Amino acid sequence: MSEEPPPVLVTGLPRSGTSWTGRMLAAGGDLVYVNEPLNPEHPPGRCPGVLKAPVTHRFQYICDDNAASWLPAFRDTVALRYRWLAELRANRSPYDLARLLRYGTAFAFGRLAGRRALLDDPFAVLSAGWFAARLGCRVIALVRDPVSFVASWRRLGWTVYFHELLEQPLLVRDHPELLELRALVGSQDHVAKTAALWRATHTILARTPGILLTSYESLAADPLPGFQRLYAHAGLPWTPAAEGRITRACTDRPGSARATGAGFTWSGLSRTAYRRMDPRHALSHATRGLTPDEITRIRTLTT
Repeated sequence: MSEEPPPVLVTGLPRSGTSWTGRMLAAGGDLVYVNEPLNPEHPPGRCPGVLKAPVTHRFQYICDDNAASWLPAFRDTVALRYRWLAELRANRSPYDLARLLRYGTAFAFGRLAGRRALLDDPFAVLSAGWFAARLGCRVIALVRDPVSFVASWRRLGWTVYFHELLEQPLLVRDHPELLELRALVGSQDHVAKTAALWRATHTILARTPGILLTSYESLAADPLPGFQRLYAHAGLPWTPAAEGRITRACTDRPGSARATGAGFTWSGLSRTAYRRMDPRHALSHATRGLTPDEITRIRTLTT
C-alpha cells in the first residue's frame, strides 16, 4: 500500500510572505488551501468546520503534552474532513454560511480528487516542529529580514502582546529564553517589541528539526527557482501550468490591471494578505517608514 502524501504547512511570523508562498504552492492544483485555522480572530479562525478545537492564544503552542484535543482536530483538517454540523452550530451569519459552503465543498472535492491540505498559518510558527513530527507535515517556515519585518508591522500599526506568549506555561518551559520578553510587557517601544518577537521566533525556528527555513527576500528576488525548491520539498510536481501561473502572479506591479484581477486566488471569503505583485518591486520599498537610526537599531537588536 502506498504511503499517504503529506500535508503541507507554510508558516512564519505575520507579514513574512506566508500567504504569497501558500498561494504559489497551491497554483499547481494539487493542494487545498486552508487559511489560518489557528488565528484566534473570526474570520478566518474560530471555524470548527475547519478545525474543531478552541484557540485561546495568538501563536498557540502545541506539543505532545497538550495534544489530546489538537491531534484529532488537525488530523481531520489535514484529511480534509469538514465538520458541517459543528460549523452550523457555531457560525450562522450570511458570511459564515457562504464560507461554510466554500470550505465544505473545497474539502469534499479535494478529498475526492486526492488533493492534500495546505495550511497557511503564521500562528502555527512556534509549533512548527509538532506539525512536522506528529502530523507528518512538510513544513516551510518563512523568515523575513528583520528591518523589513519591523517596517511592515509599523506601517500597519501592529504591535505584539507578549502576555499571549508568556501565559502559555508549556511554551515557556520548552523555550525559556522567552522569559526575557517580560521586560517589554506594557512597553510602548514598538520597534523594540517587534524586533524582540522576530529575534525570539528566529532563534526557535533555527533549532527546530524537520522544517525548511526559507528567506522571504531570496524567494522574492528570484521566485521561479525558489518555488521549484519549495515544490520539491513539499513533494509537489513542478508543471508547466504551475510555472506559468507563478510567473504571471509574480510579475505584476501594484495597481496594474492584472494586479487587481482575481487570477487564481480566492477573494473576499479567503481573507488572506495575498495580492498579485512583482515581489522584486516590493523588496525595493521594504524599509519604507524607518529612519537610518531605526534601521541601525533594529540590526543591533536582532543580532
